[in-house]
Amino acid sequence: MASRTAATQDDLRRHNRARLLRRLHESGAATRSELVAFSGLNRSTVGVLVSELAEAGLVREVPGSAGQVGRPSLVVQPTPDSAVVTAVDLRVDRTVVALVGLGGEELWRREQVHERAGFTPKAAVRSLLNLLKQALRQAPDDSVWVGIGIAVPGVVKHPDGLVRLAPNLGWSDVPLVELVRAAVAKHFGASPPVHVGNDADLGAVSEHVRGVGAHDQNLIYLSGEVGIGGGIIIDGRALVGAGGFGGEVGHMVINPNGVTCRCGARGCWETVIGRDAIVTAAGLSAADHDVSDVVAAASHGNAEAAEAIHQAGEWLGVGIANLVNLFNPEVIVLGGHLRLLLPLVGGTVDRRIERALPAAREQVRVAVPALGGDSSLLGAAEVAFEDLLNDPITVLGRSAHARGA
Repeated sequence: MASRTAATQDDLRRHNRARLLRRLHESGAATRSELVAFSGLNRSTVGVLVSELAEAGLVREVPGSAGQVGRPSLVVQPTPDSAVVTAVDLRVDRTVVALVGLGGEELWRREQVHERAGFTPKAAVRSLLNLLKQALRQAPDDSVWVGIGIAVPGVVKHPDGLVRLAPNLGWSDVPLVELVRAAVAKHFGASPPVHVGNDADLGAVSEHVRGVGAHDQNLIYLSGEVGIGGGIIIDGRALVGAGGFGGEVGHMVINPNGVTCRCGARGCWETVIGRDAIVTAAGLSAADHDVSDVVAAASHGNAEAAEAIHQAGEWLGVGIANLVNLFNPEVIVLGGHLRLLLPLVGGTVDRRIERALPAAREQVRVAVPALGGDSSLLGAAEVAFEDLLNDPITVLGRSAHARGA
């Protein structure tokens, strides 16, 4: 009985320690009094847990702001260079890698452009490994490497990270977690945990944790690259479906008489609001231009480009109205090229949303990401930190130094 009680107390201590670290990682610095109010624990317990995290190097206490009566309170803040992750955004035309420290601070980033044709899984892993080596050379002294997070524009199976289908990459049934883990272990001698997720799902995570939806419990993030993905958070929890395949809103059929999609269906949403669809409708080459070129052409009086943007706005509004009825979100965040369209088609989108059910449409707003074009990248960082945030002392003890990897 005594050992069971001790185990229960250890589990509770581990849980509370993790709660405090997650609070500091996601929401930033706080006084001990604020941590007491957040956790519901007494002041002495919070003090012990903060001391344990500080001894591990994960947090530090610094003087608070001056200008108040009496002695300034100490502020507990995460130590960005104590633990790092490597975050990867595998896009159709480029790979983006960032080194991210505890607390969400981006310490280094690099982009590497690749040809859309021929970007095989083998080529992707080779590119990724090269960028990881560059990232770790920039890691702070004595920081530990606790995870790799990868965002992919495709359908990803949970929890094994199998890329079931990424039509815009031409990938099918790619065991990306296994491939990356094997390549990293072969080069560095070992690999931290590797997490692979759909780019829109990860974009939703980051915008919910530290972006435009940080105070919302119901959010939809639409990734706009070549295709259209959807990440959905309902009641504060990611909605991914039985196998992790939920949220593929780009493949909602909204125009049965439309063109054939890369997935094989006809009239998918991405065939009218995807990047290639908008660029082609503007009379430009999809291989050589993107939506920013269409926006620029329209601003200079190009009528074909202006009409392409207008039509994309109409279809964007149609799809969003459907999502409003289905999920009753508080905010719909437009990522990728869709964030370039919103200032130009906001009125059109609003008119289409007016056709949604009144009770739901009255609660929703449409916004651009607070994290700019890095929502999916920083979402990949968040999932890479999950193991550390769930059990900080254990994970810290088993992780390798980033510089020594």
